[in-house]
Amino acid sequence: MLQKKKKLSRKEIKEDKLVSTYYKTVGLYEENKSRILLYAGALVVLAAAIIFYISNKKESNEQAGLMLSRVMSIYDSGLYLEAIEGRQGSNVIGLKKIVEEYGSTENGETAKIYLANSYDMLGKFDEAFKYYDDYSGDNEVFKATALAGQAGYYAYKKDFEKAGNLYKQASRVSEENVQNPEYMLKAAINFIEVGNTEDAKDLLETIKKDFAGSSAAREVERYLAQVD
Repeated sequence: MLQKKKKLSRKEIKEDKLVSTYYKTVGLYEENKSRILLYAGALVVLAAAIIFYISNKKESNEQAGLMLSRVMSIYDSGLYLEAIEGRQGSNVIGLKKIVEEYGSTENGETAKIYLANSYDMLGKFDEAFKYYDDYSGDNEVFKATALAGQAGYYAYKKDFEKAGNLYKQASRVSEENVQNPEYMLKAAINFIEVGNTEDAKDLLETIKKDFAGSSAAREVERYLAQVD
């Protein structure tokens, strides 16, 4: 006579499922062990690479900052060619070399602005534009400087509409930038050149209202007379 099967309790069913899941997991691991270990190894390598990259970038940025500090006295003295090329027989490396070697670091990005300014002061506008356009650092003052530098280049090329838009954009990078009224004035002047009196008037009136104490404000009435 067949014996009646014992009815499993809820606890026994739960334990049986747990055992089954365990052996399935072990089986899957054994089947895919080499692949799992490969992925785990790849993650370790990736983590190590990221740590190395961050550490190396920080060190490079510090090195660029040191080199930049050495050349700034030459730049501030107005010796722009020497600032670009560096000083022979000394540890003063020029801005061009700093940018070439450390341009991807934040201090390297700062060097781009001073390099562009140096070329601009020497009348080498195409070279200056290249570095203004290439700036991608985080400093808002330098972002605005880069845009204004590009604007000056387009004004030199007599593309006044583009120059005006870039000066206007530069004035809006940061509310704290003391150069904003000057950028706005230059934007207005360029807009006047192409007959865009509406934008020019709006900028001039903003200078008059919000930056009354600035040197740009002293020029406003002269240009407002041209757009009224």
